Amino acid sequence: MDEHYYKFLNETILMHLFWLIPLLLAVFAYAGIRRKVLLKRIAGSRMLEHLQRELSRRKRWIKGLLLIAAAACIVGALARPAWNPQTVEAKQKGRDVVFLLDVSKSMLAEDVKPSRLKAAKFAINDTISSINGDRVGLVAFSGNASILCPLTLDYSFFRKALDDAGISSVDVGGTMLADAVRKCMHDMLAGSEVTKKDIVIITDGGDEDKADDKFAIEAAREAAEQGIRIITIGIGSEKTGRKIPYTTEDGRKEYLKYDGKEVVTRLNADVLRKMAKATPGGVYINVGTNAFDFPSIYQKLIGRAEKVDLGDSKVTIYTEGFQYLLAAALLLLLAEHILNDKRVKGGREVEQGE
Repeated sequence: MDEHYYKFLNETILMHLFWLIPLLLAVFAYAGIRRKVLLKRIAGSRMLEHLQRELSRRKRWIKGLLLIAAAACIVGALARPAWNPQTVEAKQKGRDVVFLLDVSKSMLAEDVKPSRLKAAKFAINDTISSINGDRVGLVAFSGNASILCPLTLDYSFFRKALDDAGISSVDVGGTMLADAVRKCMHDMLAGSEVTKKDIVIITDGGDEDKADDKFAIEAAREAAEQGIRIITIGIGSEKTGRKIPYTTEDGRKEYLKYDGKEVVTRLNADVLRKMAKATPGGVYINVGTNAFDFPSIYQKLIGRAEKVDLGDSKVTIYTEGFQYLLAAALLLLLAEHILNDKRVKGGREVEQGE
């Protein structure tokens, strides 16, 4: 590859320049107009004319341009300019981890803020930032299951799939844990040669249907036979429960009803405990309605667990230059701070009262 080749590793951040620079220009223009209005209120016409003679409009604009240039440099630094790409071989060690995310309507309950589903997505997204080397996949489930992201080391692609996950990701309602676990086993993990595999289920457990619970526990036992560990995370209120909100076509907030009565959903913790217990090393974590530190949970249970060789991979590394843009921004801000907007007469600044 051409050694002079360069790129921005986070080039999407550059889009902020299209609104940031016009916004700053508008702010400076508004500040100038506002300054004139206020001066007219507190000073007479002669005093105002005297003040305007003392101040340099050109220097004031230069100070503004220095601030805009500093902001542009900061945005450029965040975009991570890089050059001189080099491809190196790296041995990859990790585990195969499938996140099984409940997207049933009960996950819209707001006993966890802003909702069970959004809290679960935030937690997974935060966790991805702390993962190093594990292959991750994402399966959404309710009445059936859908693969949103196959096993990958491309965490950016995983985040995109996670962002798109929602109630509409699966076309059948309900909460079928058994089918979801088997989907992970047969379509995600069965073809993997990696011997260390985990399924992390984040759910409220669905309705307390004994038949469904029995099937889910049987699926967990099948996973155990394939050497798959299941970690279940129960989210939502186990005792009081919560109604399920939805937005009507005219924008009103209503609550889901069945046979004329509002549906109340509770955390079905019992089935999640039994599913985790059915697999060797399985763990059930009841977060209830509390905020939870999922990255720490992941590192404790998976990040520090035994890793296996995932094979060699090619990694492209760059020489980065964000520090030069940050230094330029600092110098520009310093220059703006030092520059005085008073006019200079006879080689010296105009002082008040001259």
